[in-house]
Amino acid sequence: MISLAVARYTFRVSPSAPIRRWAHSRPHTYVTTPIYYVNAVPHVGHLYSSVLADTLRRYYLLKGHTTALTTGTDEHGLKIQQAAAKNNTTPIELCDRVSERFKRLCDKANVQYTTFMRTTEARHENAVHQLWKTLLDAGYIYKGKHEGWYAVSDEAFYPDNQVESVQDQDGKWFKVAKESGKSVEWTVEENYKFKLSAFEEPLLAWIKRHPDSIVPVSRRNEVISWIKGGLGDLSISRLRSRLDWGIKVPNDDQHTVYVWLDALTNYITAQGYPDNTDNGTLSDAVHVVGKDIVRFHAIYWPAFLMAANLRLPRQILAHAHWTMGKQKMSKSLGNVVDPFEILDQFGVDPVRYFLIRDGGLTDDGDFSVEGIHLRYKKDLASQLGNLLNRCTGASLNPQAEVPTAVPGDSRDQTIHDFLVALPGKFENHMEQREFNKALGAVVEAVSEANKYFTDNAPWTLKDDQERLQTVLYYALESCRLAGILLQPVMPSKMDELLSRLGVPQTERTLDHTSLEQKSRPLGVSTGVLFPRL
Repeated sequence: MISLAVARYTFRVSPSAPIRRWAHSRPHTYVTTPIYYVNAVPHVGHLYSSVLADTLRRYYLLKGHTTALTTGTDEHGLKIQQAAAKNNTTPIELCDRVSERFKRLCDKANVQYTTFMRTTEARHENAVHQLWKTLLDAGYIYKGKHEGWYAVSDEAFYPDNQVESVQDQDGKWFKVAKESGKSVEWTVEENYKFKLSAFEEPLLAWIKRHPDSIVPVSRRNEVISWIKGGLGDLSISRLRSRLDWGIKVPNDDQHTVYVWLDALTNYITAQGYPDNTDNGTLSDAVHVVGKDIVRFHAIYWPAFLMAANLRLPRQILAHAHWTMGKQKMSKSLGNVVDPFEILDQFGVDPVRYFLIRDGGLTDDGDFSVEGIHLRYKKDLASQLGNLLNRCTGASLNPQAEVPTAVPGDSRDQTIHDFLVALPGKFENHMEQREFNKALGAVVEAVSEANKYFTDNAPWTLKDDQERLQTVLYYALESCRLAGILLQPVMPSKMDELLSRLGVPQTERTLDHTSLEQKSRPLGVSTGVLFPRL
């Protein structure tokens, strides 16, 4: 064990305390959300993906990384063409309207993107054309007849082993894709194909060398199973006679680039491809996606990048979905959640907290208004907000300051150990993508601090100033550490908390999560941090 001297006493320090980083080292992390398909308005699943990605970016910023975050909208394809016709509008008018709604949701949820990509932008068309030409020149694109099971809803072909027969309510049998449950039809057409079959072994080798490249483990195992089951060559164009809303294939006006090759390219468009000749950016990339689009991101995308001799992403983080009452959200069931409404009802940061605390990676999270209310009351108001009020109140802290480190005794050992170990626990859970455990560790420490405060009854210690200062010191340090660590999830509320504690803006990173040894005046209170709903 390592030891840390606090005044004249020596306390044990947990070896799980965070590793300190060198000041001259500035690693980079590039986080992306899926680009959202504009055939429908945003729902809570889109909000979750965006908040999760933003939380990750802010976490790496907390670690001292330079960061970037790309989000945006996927605006080409047959579903857009059909939706526009159904709504008696043009595809670009539909895209403009719905894309702006996705952008407004990001802004409302305090998702600090550095790039908002739209696949209808000229720079993106240029990037897609360059990637196509690179794949063609490398010998991985050829023209041929393609036939197979095609799902219009997914805009994807599926092999026989990914299709099954199901029966509708009237007893009629039809084929659906196993992965998405969408109806498929047998389709035959001439198009361009990508030699995906050539990448079975390279993909398996990549996953073996980088076991954290696809998380969680259950998704990685799915991908490995799909690859070992055999990869057929991939259709990467559609006849313009059937689909004209999309990017034309270079030098062939009869074909439209397949929407997934188009959409996935956005991740490098946002990084300046093809003008940016430094292709190292994706090696720092964490792609946050829903579990329903793992195949496209964990098989097709790495294969395209390998074929183009570009760097592969650091990680594909595939999260689960949200249900309501354990049922899939759908308009027909009337259980679709409007993300704008819940943000207005509970506030941005409490909703962000609930999504990250209760959202799932392996298993679906179950959404409820009662669940948000419970997290708000139990974790935020009753624990963190309550502790902050108790230790900054004028009756116990008339000097309005954080005291210096003061002599402690065995009564302080438990809370001391909790606070010393907390940053390391938080960091380890975040790196393992155990987001709910990371937040849970912070709440557990704050809960212990509240218990410590109550057990030591500082309101009875006015004649024992040294002991009173000790109790206030640990309570205030608990609030400060929680405030720093929860910034990625609740940036606005934690800025308010840290400002109330008088913590300078320059001292709010993981490198400032050791117990402090200096006094500091408190800032001005702006009211109750988490008021009663």
